[in-house]
Amino acid sequence: MSQLFAPLCSITKTKRRRFFWAVWSSGPPTHVPFRKPDAEDGGASTREEALAAAEKKVGTTLTEIDPLWARAWIRIIRGQEPWPTKASREPIGARTKPERSTSGETSIWELLGVPRDATEADLKAAYRKRVLETHPDHGGDDETFRRIVSAYSEAQRRLRKPRRKAKA
Repeated sequence: MSQLFAPLCSITKTKRRRFFWAVWSSGPPTHVPFRKPDAEDGGASTREEALAAAEKKVGTTLTEIDPLWARAWIRIIRGQEPWPTKASREPIGARTKPERSTSGETSIWELLGVPRDATEADLKAAYRKRVLETHPDHGGDDETFRRIVSAYSEAQRRLRKPRRKAKA
């Protein structure tokens, strides 16, 4: 019995906003065990460019499938399981906003190195300086960098929020 099969291509957007593609030309991808793609590459700036590069690589027209297959292959390349389990997923809202200083925590203003009455221009300048110091690509700590970015967005929100008038 013969089985019909068209070569498949899965394209997904990466964290750096480029497009990664994976092609299965000798058979369809399988969930368990995960079937490795026959060809893959990344770095295309558009989805169309990624599809054209994939078709050029395998020399035939491809049928595009769900991006979850390309994401699964990226996870395998990173040394992770192809399909995240419910336990490994971060629950919605798990990332917390920096809150007001409680015992032992640094306030968003201290984290950014500005006083509470700083202007938006002062805040932006301090943020840029702290980001350069803590960015992971420049030898900084990933967690500290995330806290700086989160503190900056919270500080901006607070500065834009209308102030309450004091009761007389």
